[in-house]
Amino acid sequence: MTYKKKIIYLSTLIAVLALLYTGSLVFSPERNNKKNSLYTWLDPKFAGKIDRIALDTEELKLELIKKKDEWFVLHNGGEFPARKARIEDFISIFTSRSAWPVRASGALSHARFALEGKTPRLSMYGENSIYLDILLGKDDKAGREIYVRRFGDDEVRSGDNTFVFYINGTAASWYNLRFFPESENGKISLEDVQRLSLYNEGETIIITRANGSWEVSGVNNPDLKNIEDYISIVINSEGDDFLDSVSSNDSGLNHSRIVIEFGDGKISTIRVSADDENKNRFAHVSGSDYIYAIPLWVSSRILRNAASFERQ
Repeated sequence: MTYKKKIIYLSTLIAVLALLYTGSLVFSPERNNKKNSLYTWLDPKFAGKIDRIALDTEELKLELIKKKDEWFVLHNGGEFPARKARIEDFISIFTSRSAWPVRASGALSHARFALEGKTPRLSMYGENSIYLDILLGKDDKAGREIYVRRFGDDEVRSGDNTFVFYINGTAASWYNLRFFPESENGKISLEDVQRLSLYNEGETIIITRANGSWEVSGVNNPDLKNIEDYISIVINSEGDDFLDSVSSNDSGLNHSRIVIEFGDGKISTIRVSADDENKNRFAHVSGSDYIYAIPLWVSSRILRNAASFERQ
């Protein structure tokens, strides 16, 4: 075989192999099945239009509602601020395109997947329309996927059950329990604080911004980083639940106080009770109707003595 013929032969062979490889990708059943299993429960264009989410399970019934770009939780007759970032993450699960292959398409299969009768239901609304309405069945045998179908539709799909952790949580898992809910979005921060006054255990500590630094009453050599860390802790502190058994007028809330003066002239007061038998406390922030249950580790971080601000 001449050199020229060898070149032609090898070039032809390479072209044939390339075509066979390309064909294997195009006509591969496994690849096509994977592609066909990709599914989106909710059109992404509706994500920003959702203003109500209803969750109805045996353990938990609540609604999430949106008012002027802020979310709230409706539960047990009360309305509480909600964690906006958590809700947005939750919605994004259903707008993401991921593997949700069809497992059955007939109504007779619903019982097998726990998708008939009284079953957990998740609904999302906006603009007086229902954007998403799904029923949640049982997990698969491996415990990694959950069976889901749209309400009124017989088709059953299965996919990653990670989002179930949102649904199986308590109502408190949706609450924005920060003393200053707007701090979640950075709308209030250390830079906004001009003065903080702490009244605790008969001691008064006044921290004042002065000439780009901080002055602390009763502290000769203040640790500036420690002070800024403390103010940030107070601004971003949160409880572990809301209480409806205590009124904002309860005299027990006058045990300790933190008064924060902001640069825009706003003044907020955090009133804190004494320890209960479990070393927990409750707190109230002026301008709010909410009473926060706060554990020992939170109260110990926000109620300090003057010596803790001294440079070591």
